[in-house]
Amino acid sequence: MSSISPGQPDRMVSVRELFGIDTALRVPAFSQADAHVPDIDSVYRFNPEVTLALLAGFTHNRRVLVQGLHGTGKSTHIEQVAARLNWPCVRVNLDGHISRLDLVGRDTVVLREGQQVTEFQEGIVPWALQRPVALIFDEYDAGRPDVMFVIQRILEQGGQFTLLDQNRVLRPHPGFRLFATSNTVGLGNLNGLYHGAQRLNHAQMDRWNIVAALNYLPAAEEMAIVAARVPSLADPARHTLLEGMVALADLTRKGFAAGDLSTLMSPRTVITWGENLDIFQDPALALRLSFLNKCDDAERPVVAEYYQRCFGAELAESHALTAPRP
Repeated sequence: MSSISPGQPDRMVSVRELFGIDTALRVPAFSQADAHVPDIDSVYRFNPEVTLALLAGFTHNRRVLVQGLHGTGKSTHIEQVAARLNWPCVRVNLDGHISRLDLVGRDTVVLREGQQVTEFQEGIVPWALQRPVALIFDEYDAGRPDVMFVIQRILEQGGQFTLLDQNRVLRPHPGFRLFATSNTVGLGNLNGLYHGAQRLNHAQMDRWNIVAALNYLPAAEEMAIVAARVPSLADPARHTLLEGMVALADLTRKGFAAGDLSTLMSPRTVITWGENLDIFQDPALALRLSFLNKCDDAERPVVAEYYQRCFGAELAESHALTAPRP
């Protein structure tokens, strides 16, 4: 990985101006962005409570875990806060293929003056620890136990990291920050929705200073997000259509909570439905291709009932479409 500036935040910025939250707080930021700073999404809508939790992490070097159901934008939320602070940011997905060596580093064979020599290549943890970087662990509750114990070393503020292979002790850079996202709160796959989620070591969970919950938004806010992502749905003439789409999504979430459905429609799925609606110009067909075909056959009549309640029409095969729009 390329190196980045070794500096620290060099200015204070207004939370009210940057994030639209009614507070007089000011937080540190960088004047200049580098290649590791995420791009700003100008239409992103911030959850005030989660934003303040993340800003506490950036300002006071708190370890922040963002927990919530899928599709709520947990990782994106951290990235968009970092983007507005010009804070370099790196995401690591803790899937089953990430190993301890990926995080810590390993010996590799390289060519030096025509000779093969063994050289230690740093993993992402020591690389980030020595720089002003916000390191994000995605799918934190899916990490393997041996990987999780590597992370435990750096969860404490100012916690030093020992590279045993190098006999080196690394001290965190003053600008290093640590965040994570998870679908569960470390108790495992209790509702059957997140296969692969692990029960987390309680001693490790206890080291997270702040745990923020980011779940589905009120209907009006979700409609605003979908309209921002799918501009055609921002047309006032399509307000009723958009309202019905978000209402149907809410019914699937209530149906999941009641045990009527084994899956639910996330805001990401609603956006996908809107994008497919632009292509096929048929809300029923777009819904089938975006969500219904993911459902169990026995549950599809339940979704069809939700559709009838929200749109006043049957979720039947449509013949209005002859070909996708170019």
